[in-house]
Amino acid sequence: MKITDATKIRIKELCNNRNITLNKLSLISGITQSTLNSLMKDNKGITINTIQKICDGLEITITDFFNDKIFENVEQEIE
Repeated sequence: MKITDATKIRIKELCNNRNITLNKLSLISGITQSTLNSLMKDNKGITINTIQKICDGLEITITDFFNDKIFENVEQEIE
């Protein structure tokens, strides 16, 4: 699995665990809904700054975000 796909899955998982929508995540993280929706749909990389904003909105550390089995065997993405 590519890291971009793993990151999207992790974001969805965190939202599901907290019973919030992507719209609510955009509000609490300060990312516009259109930007977040675009990141989740397109196969473009998500920046570390965006992940940090998501973590801040969810009140977790970036370590908490990446401390998940899904990131154990990700493939390197070469663009």
